[in-house]
Amino acid sequence: MKSLNELKPNSEGIVASIDGDARYLSRITSIGITPGCHIKVLKNDKNRPMLVFMRDTMVALNTEESRNIKVETRDNQ
Repeated sequence: MKSLNELKPNSEGIVASIDGDARYLSRITSIGITPGCHIKVLKNDKNRPMLVFMRDTMVALNTEESRNIKVETRDNQ
């Protein structure tokens, strides 16, 4: 299992868990990122927000936000 921020562009996975305080969890789940959600990384440039696609929506996440989202990948992406 990896943190979302470790995935490279075009990598895909399933959200396994989300760690954080109540405010963070509320924000992340309100935009549709929940355990079991299929997620694809579109952009993950160093020192920039990462762009992901999930539930027919593109979402930008900063490094701290994406670090707390654990993802299971099918292979070593």
